[in-house]
Amino acid sequence: MGGFVEVTPRELQSRLARGEELQLIDVREQFEWDIARIPGARLVPLATLPDVVDTLDRDREVVVYCKGGSRSRAAATHLADAGFPRVTNLTGGILRWQAEVDPTLPRY
Repeated sequence: MGGFVEVTPRELQSRLARGEELQLIDVREQFEWDIARIPGARLVPLATLPDVVDTLDRDREVVVYCKGGSRSRAAATHLADAGFPRVTNLTGGILRWQAEVDPTLPRY
């Protein structure tokens, strides 16, 4: 059984700024994505995750996020159980990202 690690918004921001090849996956719904999202992310609503697992690159770290962190923890567990070796969850979701990294994003 694999596991996953947590990353804070500031840690994720600095890793993205360094150009790390992360797969950033947003597991919220389309209407939430339309309001606010983290640049470079791919929208994969949680319910559709099992259908797209095979389109993800197992050689690259997967970072998942949602609004507050609970859906992305479920997604991270699913990916780890599916055999992904490097899975990371964004602690606090996009709400904490807005608070600590990009206050210009709309809140909802």
